[in-house]
Amino acid sequence: MEESIKQRTESYISARNQHPAWLLLATRRAPLVLSCLKTLFEESNDGIPLEEAIVQLTNILMDHINQEQYEINQDNLPLQASRELREWIKRRLIVERDGRLFATDALEISITFVETLDNRFMTSTASRLSTVQREIENLETHLNPNPANRISVLRRRIADLERELQEAEAGHIEVLEPHQAIEHIREVFNLATSLRADFRRVEDSWREADRVLRQSIIGEQYHRGEIVDRLLNDQEALLNTPEGRVFDSFQQQLRQSAELTAMSERLRVILSHPAASDALSRIQRHELRWLVKRLVDESQTVLQARARSERDVRGFMKTGLAAEHHRVGHLLNEFFNLALNLDWQRQAVRKKEVPLPAVGVAVGGIPIIERLRFKEVDDEAEQTLDLSHHAADLAQIGDDFWDAFNGLDREALLRQTLQVLAKENRPVSLAELAILLPPVHDLETFAFWIGMAKEAGIDVRDDQREYVELRDDEDHLWRFDLPTTGLESKALKDIDWE
Repeated sequence: MEESIKQRTESYISARNQHPAWLLLATRRAPLVLSCLKTLFEESNDGIPLEEAIVQLTNILMDHINQEQYEINQDNLPLQASRELREWIKRRLIVERDGRLFATDALEISITFVETLDNRFMTSTASRLSTVQREIENLETHLNPNPANRISVLRRRIADLERELQEAEAGHIEVLEPHQAIEHIREVFNLATSLRADFRRVEDSWREADRVLRQSIIGEQYHRGEIVDRLLNDQEALLNTPEGRVFDSFQQQLRQSAELTAMSERLRVILSHPAASDALSRIQRHELRWLVKRLVDESQTVLQARARSERDVRGFMKTGLAAEHHRVGHLLNEFFNLALNLDWQRQAVRKKEVPLPAVGVAVGGIPIIERLRFKEVDDEAEQTLDLSHHAADLAQIGDDFWDAFNGLDREALLRQTLQVLAKENRPVSLAELAILLPPVHDLETFAFWIGMAKEAGIDVRDDQREYVELRDDEDHLWRFDLPTTGLESKALKDIDWE
């Protein structure tokens, strides 16, 4: 027992000295910083400008300048506000990126702790006991491989449902008592607020993985293949965490907008119940009413953090390829310089066996080493850049040059597609859309339309196919095998197509 107390004490001391939430709550100006950040982050889900946070904190310091307990410097309040925020960025209570501040899980923990001081409601013992009993029964049922046990449980549930259905058909509807309704509404609120905390932890984990990945890129400790492996492995590991699985499940529901719409409607029904005003405060009811929107915004922030890592790796792949070519050329030059130091006049050297295949061209009139080295300009005279105009006939330019300009204009296609769908005002299949808007770049156009449908969450059925036949400029007939979907203006108009 003494060893357990000692370990727990050491753990608490370490958290007190290192955890940003505990460090903030232990400071004098914690109420001022928390009220500032809480208010700003409630109004924006895509971060807040650092300058706006400094101005807001400066105003709060001005309002409490005469209270000695906060140790406010009256000479330069903006400087103190800036230093205060910089200090918490350094301690990773908040994250700064491109001049904007983003909340972390540590800040959410601090805010949640302070808010629960005035709203300490506990679920009753009966409600907790029924929840525990129900979960124990479900867990035991799904862990037991005995078919007889599973059949017995399912039959009992079916019997209960049939009895409940008969009572409903007879007009006997059993509803929760007021105190039971209050307890269940509070349970829903607690679970809903924990979802946002899960998303925040996923975002923090992705930002930490992004930081480690950036260090790997800058340190040049890994080649491009290893960097891609680290990116994919980190994403897979994050999605396998409990909060990662919650986030992935919500992302799957985002593709099925009907479920989120039904969830929002159920929340409105719950909040319209008279027990809701007794169970939750006005602010809590407002947070629960906009739960789905906030979760969608939080998920977008998480996806932006993940997309940042993907952009970094994509840029590293492009620049790394050029750097790799440069290093290869540099190594070859070193190799050729070493070859120059050999005495090529000696026959024993020229005929000596080496583990390298012959790379020289068989031209007897040129020295061997000159066949291998990169040719360089021997004239070291200063070369002037010729910027004079030269006339040329456009007819002499090859067709490949002009074909390069004949690419798919995605913005124009998007605008034309939305106009056609708005005019039709109904779901339009890919085959119908190809008739209404004949594609110039057939394959790219179909891929673009399918991408629009997936982005908007419209169902794309690979198991149901449709066929489209088109003729090209050379009068060749092409047949396209396409999945079945239905593009609709209402589903596409609110999408950000950046």
